[in-house]
Amino acid sequence: MDLMLNGKRALITGGSKGIGRAIARQLALEGVDLVIAARSAGELETAASGLARETGRKVVGLTVDTSDDASVKAVVAGTVAALGGLDILVNAAAKPGGQARPPKLAEITDALFFDDVNVKVMGYLRMAREAAPHMEAAGWGRIINVSGLAARLTGSTIGSIRNVAVAALTKNLADELGPKGINVTVVHPGTTRTEKTPSVVAARAAATGKSGEEIERRMAANVTIGRLVDSAEVADIVAFLASPRSVAINGDAIACGGGAAGAIHY
Repeated sequence: MDLMLNGKRALITGGSKGIGRAIARQLALEGVDLVIAARSAGELETAASGLARETGRKVVGLTVDTSDDASVKAVVAGTVAALGGLDILVNAAAKPGGQARPPKLAEITDALFFDDVNVKVMGYLRMAREAAPHMEAAGWGRIINVSGLAARLTGSTIGSIRNVAVAALTKNLADELGPKGINVTVVHPGTTRTEKTPSVVAARAAATGKSGEEIERRMAANVTIGRLVDSAEVADIVAFLASPRSVAINGDAIACGGGAAGAIHY
């Protein structure tokens, strides 16, 4: 299927590694020119040059701190200057979840909560607020928010709150921006295989005395396809949502964790 993405222009936050980088790669392979944004200039330079070599598309790295309003304004302005416009925003900049034990009630502080929510929820809102006018002027756009299946699970109080909030943000933006030609959706990855996974597995294996294979089986115990989803597989879904082909989907959440056993969502 031709996703009709050739020549589109995208900004991906959290684009230097993990799911964000995988999304950037897939969009570039579909013919999209990109700005990838993250905090580390060094990681951005490495990722941008590697993606440009592989895909032949224009890939620019710009630093951003999505918890800072001025930084967000600067990265959107820089994107428009570098690419000549902005058609697609993918919000993927967030503190990683699932790599360490989440804090229990007595361990949750104001700083832990507000720092996390400021980056992921308010950060996504800041980015959308600055990007939307450029899409509105063109009469077309896509905003995809990367959240997570903690929105549907207990176990991490802050993780559940921030991810539910992203879903609520998405629906509100979709209702407001849909009539202007801008579709807004949210994807919920589960535990996803990225470049970080081998070190996470090794650390857990060392701590428990289990084999790496056993650790991975446990990580995927509730996944109905029987294995962890790879970041490239999440990126395939995001690429479709970023395309004109996805016009029938607006305001909705797409789970992409391989299927969680048991629960019914409708």
